[in-house]
Amino acid sequence: MTLEWRHVIVHSADPAALGQWWAEALGWVVVHSSDVEFAIRPERDRLPGLEFVLLDEPKKAKSRLHLDFVPDDQDAEVARLEAHGARRVDIGQGDQPWVVMADPEGNEFCVLGRRRE
Repeated sequence: MTLEWRHVIVHSADPAALGQWWAEALGWVVVHSSDVEFAIRPERDRLPGLEFVLLDEPKKAKSRLHLDFVPDDQDAEVARLEAHGARRVDIGQGDQPWVVMADPEGNEFCVLGRRRE
């Protein structure tokens, strides 16, 4: 049996707006859009992607799943994402080498420092 990882699903109050925000933040392409779903991928035929699905209830707590990103320059990437509408958040992480941020709907993600080889 083989499984193909297609998407990470993100529940959203406004799938198109949040999906477009992530598409621009990541430089990804839109592969599907409807009133209740909005899907993006790194390239049209490259998986996995992110799919934003309408959920008509507010986010209530810290996300149980989040995305981690490793940029070439952590400070520059954090500044770019803040200018794009992300914000730094404190989820109790303390003093760490990564920066915890949230997208416009409050979904947390981390911008890591460069890994040592």
